[in-house]
Amino acid sequence: MDNAGLPGKPPNTSEAPPVDDIPVALRDTPEADRRYQVKPIVLIASLVGLGAIALIATLLAIGNSTPKAVVNTSSQPSPSPTATAGQTSTDILLGHFSYKEAPESELQSITADGRFKLRKPAAKQYKAMVAAARQSGVILVAISGFRPVSEQQHLFFDVKAQRGQDARERAEVSAPPGYSEHHTGYAVDIGDGNVPATNLNPKFENTAAFKWLKNNAARYSFEMSFPRDNPQGVSYEPWHWRFVGDTQSLETFYKAKNLKAIIQEPGAVQKPQEEPAQQPEVAK
Repeated sequence: MDNAGLPGKPPNTSEAPPVDDIPVALRDTPEADRRYQVKPIVLIASLVGLGAIALIATLLAIGNSTPKAVVNTSSQPSPSPTATAGQTSTDILLGHFSYKEAPESELQSITADGRFKLRKPAAKQYKAMVAAARQSGVILVAISGFRPVSEQQHLFFDVKAQRGQDARERAEVSAPPGYSEHHTGYAVDIGDGNVPATNLNPKFENTAAFKWLKNNAARYSFEMSFPRDNPQGVSYEPWHWRFVGDTQSLETFYKAKNLKAIIQEPGAVQKPQEEPAQQPEVAK
């Protein structure tokens, strides 16, 4: 007898019950939720973890494969070779240094006739030096003082042509225009008033005037510009003296001191040659 529909009777168990992976005792309970819902959560977490690992691995691979940035140093200023005090071989021409011309307003006469001038500080000390020498019986005579660049143009190029000298040969006894100490207003050529035949001649070193200058010129801040075997390769000039008694004159000339490293650079100046026969003329 079929009693499936009668109340209080159990259903017919001959039919297979529907498949349910949650036991009856645990259905619709918090324990069932935690136990049987954890699997998708774990699955999702696993997938997320694997994805993160894959992403990190990809980023590391990209980082390793990306070439390192190359720093462009072309715009960085490269140090320029200098030997002393910012002076380079481009400031030297045939053994002579480039100098600024003294303005006329800074010049003062050193002779009674006003023929020769120096910058005011140099003129004051030169006059004091002449007076001191005279007290010792020595007569210092100015042969040349300030010369403008235009006059140096004649002394270098015109005389060079007249004598048939090449530029390097001429530069041993006369500076190119723009490179003479005379247009600085600090340089003076000195002779002995008692022996004028030695003017502008190496024999001046044998006079009383030269001997006095050698022993006393430094007291008045004058020094010989071109002693024997000077590093500039300029011929020996015992008559040529320059003032170095203030900051400006020191800055002007001391860049020309101890310059063997510069002068030996390519294109600078030849090594000092044997002293040529001197002809009287206005010097550097």
